[in-house]
Amino acid sequence: MIRGLIIGIILGILVCVGAGYYYFASGMAPVAVADPLMPFERKLANMALDAHIEKQHIGQPSIPADEANLLAGAEVYKQNCAVCHGLPGHPVDYVSMMFPKPTQLFKGKGVTDDPASESYWKAANGIRLSGMPSFKDKLTNVQLWQVSQLVAHVNELPASVKNVLVPDTQVESDPLVKP
Repeated sequence: MIRGLIIGIILGILVCVGAGYYYFASGMAPVAVADPLMPFERKLANMALDAHIEKQHIGQPSIPADEANLLAGAEVYKQNCAVCHGLPGHPVDYVSMMFPKPTQLFKGKGVTDDPASESYWKAANGIRLSGMPSFKDKLTNVQLWQVSQLVAHVNELPASVKNVLVPDTQVESDPLVKP
């Protein structure tokens, strides 16, 4: 009786593993940007990401969310993040061509409900298989915290910071100046 139960469990596991392998190896798994999500894909990916970030114990921001740091964070954001995540009132045009779609931080929910430490971890380490790169070798620790404080407080930004978060205007060249 017990022997039959154990053999049944082992066979059940082998069938599940074989079916999963066949699903991916036969080309049935969605891999194109336009393909629908795999069952539970978003839930499993977010669950793993949240658990990993929590396990890291980032702690509290090392800088305050004052106007000077928010201004500096706006500059960092504009130079390094806006190309994928957009500016207020100016979402990225090609976001529909990306998978997974990058969060438009100034439209909808964004990451404003995330603690600054979570945004810090994501900016510092990147997110595997998402297109989100790691910035820990490009930005300083202070810059990473500044941009993290910015996105955590996006709903309460002072006017001076909002003025930085606008698209650069194209300056018309002076017809009298020759290149």
